[in-house]
Amino acid sequence: MKKIVPFLLVAVLTACGQSETPQKANTSEANIPTVEELAANPERLKELRQQCKTDRPKLGDVLCNRVAEATRKRFYGDGETPYTPPKESPKF
Repeated sequence: MKKIVPFLLVAVLTACGQSETPQKANTSEANIPTVEELAANPERLKELRQQCKTDRPKLGDVLCNRVAEATRKRFYGDGETPYTPPKESPKF
């Protein structure tokens, strides 16, 4: 029994092996579009959002984070929309 436990431990650790490191995309950070460029082009933004959902390791975190920020920016706008309450208060 004393010899079986270390043997099983070695067998389990050997079976695990090293995990593969994700492959970096061939594009450098200079080729990645800015948030403003992505927000201005909704077709490209939609395409990249889908690709980030399906294959984020291939595209890279930098691009997918910019895509998410551009999506947020398009949804919320510039954040400067003032609240305009109605002239009459609602009657309940």
